[in-house]
Amino acid sequence: MGFFSKILAKLGIGSDDAAAADQAPAAPAPSAAPASPGVAASAPVVNPIALVDVVAQLEQRAAANPQKLNWRTSIVDLLKLLDIDSSFAARKELAVELHCPDDLMGDSAKMNMWLHKNVLAQIAANGGNVPKELLD
Repeated sequence: MGFFSKILAKLGIGSDDAAAADQAPAAPAPSAAPASPGVAASAPVVNPIALVDVVAQLEQRAAANPQKLNWRTSIVDLLKLLDIDSSFAARKELAVELHCPDDLMGDSAKMNMWLHKNVLAQIAANGGNVPKELLD
């Protein structure tokens, strides 16, 4: 399991959801009129990814945490809220996994800012409902 996979798992995004979807019975396909010659048939309806309300989860965790953690701007605080190792070595491992540019790896502040933005973007890409203002 990669470092980023741990983040998704803590948020309830990922393999557990996929396994549940695989075990769920498929919904019957809607009936469609036969395609006209030369016209491609429409793609089958696929079950949409269930969005996870990341903000609600993190706000709930922050409210229950005795530390005042600002997960909206800090990768360290985000990792702490998820009860994941937030050490420099762990963040560097995550940066390598997410392909952080080499020129940012030598500056921990720049790496942290890149990580925060990219972790939230990757969470959104994997089914997390992350507001646009946190992705810009």
